Amino acid sequence: MGSDPTGPTPGSVTLVDSLLACGAPDELEAAAAAGQQVWILLHMPLPDRPEREHRALQAAAGVICTSGSAAADIRARHGLDGIRVALPGTAPAPLAPGSLSAGSGEPHFIAVAALLPNKDQALLLEALSRLTDLPWTASLIGSDAADPAYAAQLRDTVQRLGLARRVSVPGELRGSALDAEWNAADLSLLISRAETYGLVVTESLARGIPVVVREGTGAVEALAAGTPQNLPSNSAGNPAGRPPAPPVPNPPLPGAAVGLGTDPAPLTGLLRRWLGDPALRQRWRDTAVAARGRLPGWDTTARTVLGFLATETAEAGKRPANPTARVDTLLDTADGEAVGE
Repeated sequence: MGSDPTGPTPGSVTLVDSLLACGAPDELEAAAAAGQQVWILLHMPLPDRPEREHRALQAAAGVICTSGSAAADIRARHGLDGIRVALPGTAPAPLAPGSLSAGSGEPHFIAVAALLPNKDQALLLEALSRLTDLPWTASLIGSDAADPAYAAQLRDTVQRLGLARRVSVPGELRGSALDAEWNAADLSLLISRAETYGLVVTESLARGIPVVVREGTGAVEALAAGTPQNLPSNSAGNPAGRPPAPPVPNPPLPGAAVGLGTDPAPLTGLLRRWLGDPALRQRWRDTAVAARGRLPGWDTTARTVLGFLATETAEAGKRPANPTARVDTLLDTADGEAVGE
């Protein structure tokens, strides 16, 4: 950007990852002053750095958020209009047989997320500790590098609560080890205190695994990604930047959103109900399997983003509306939550 002769060519658009853009507002403002079309792809709002975030977003030619909840947050905190929404895609995955179908008799929970306080695995362990009268096992899978002290606390909590024979905390897994955990899972759990979207939710649904998420987070949006009424907004995007109104009240979900504070009781109650109700387990499983074929792929996400860039720059008189036109992209996105990020 700026005066760099190797920078974007005239008429091109530069799409910048929000973590990079919001850390360099001076460069964004200089690019805007030079007439460059710089858009921000925002997948993680930074409320703890509001001034830098505000400057970068105000300087950008446009902002694309990866969920309606993230767009609403940015509108509320920065007063921005015209924010676009492009939901993340999901790669196809094989159907997970689960532990119940394998005849083990012990339902298996999986919680795939970095071992961090925001992911609230501590509350999850407290909830599970109240279910020891029922058969089940669980795996808490995710990187322990970002907060080793919290990860150590979780492992100590497993011992303190007498869950060592039921709960494993193996850290980050990849390849066949991660595949084995997915295949054994009957229910996925993501109870983060805050979540922009929650890729692990759709990664679970891609395998036919139902999910329990925390109410009031972006993970609820991900849980509904495979419902029929979401197909139009996922495939065509949301040009007005407004969350689409669901045409069907209380649509069946492949799991549930649970209201949580610091008390694990609501989560314990929901999991107890799931463990004790075969009809509920089957209903969630069937809905998750049905959602597999409706999840948008990454090609849909790419077409949506390119469509936004082409349409907006054409309206600004910068170049023809050609979704296949060249877009200079600077992305620094994570590999995904399935390895604990």
